Amino acid sequence: GSVFLNLIKFSVPLIFSSILQILFNTADRIVVGQFCEPAAFSAVTSTSSLINLLVNLFTGLSIGTNIVAANYYGARRKKEIQDTVHTSILLSIYSGIILTVVGIILAKPILIAMGAQDEFLDLAVIYLRIYFGGIIATMIYNFGSAVLRAKGDTKRPLYILTIAGVINFLLNLFFVIVCKMSVDGVGLATVLSQVFACIAVLIILKREKDDFHLDLKKLKINTHIFHKIIKVGLP
Repeated sequence: GSVFLNLIKFSVPLIFSSILQILFNTADRIVVGQFCEPAAFSAVTSTSSLINLLVNLFTGLSIGTNIVAANYYGARRKKEIQDTVHTSILLSIYSGIILTVVGIILAKPILIAMGAQDEFLDLAVIYLRIYFGGIIATMIYNFGSAVLRAKGDTKRPLYILTIAGVINFLLNLFFVIVCKMSVDGVGLATVLSQVFACIAVLIILKREKDDFHLDLKKLKINTHIFHKIIKVGLP
């Protein structure tokens, strides 16, 4: 078929997925801005640039997975596809654990270095630590969806993220309006919505009947593929 039309068909869901990931933090700001004290809005807003940086980091690393898996898929190298799938998921788990520990410990120093003001610093630290607490789920979703995109499937990751976005917004309203929570409520909503996205992409991969099938018992780091993912994704 038409190369141009296939490019559009592939890229449009990818574009919307990237926008949706950034909008999670925006939804949090909208809800706390409407229903919480001004300090809560300032706290969530002060974390936006750091969260956007993390989103771009995840996207970059997952592109490494996407390209490596796609190369093997095009070459019909079945074993390498399988190794890439399992290496990627395990890499996302390890990366998430490291980011969780580092983020929770360094949340306050990072915010101070970014110039967060004292009147909302504590609230910003709470929000950021909760966000980092769910970073493993975000990493798994990003790497899992990158694996799916390697064979041209950009729609299902978008569907998952769309549902997760709706869950995030509804839980924001529930925790803030009904439960009378503040930044902790919107932070928890974000984490729970990302957990949904993580579980959904894992279920899809486990149900795949081709070489992209995920078997949790086979999770193992292939050092050669690991180096290729980092070499491509980190730049």
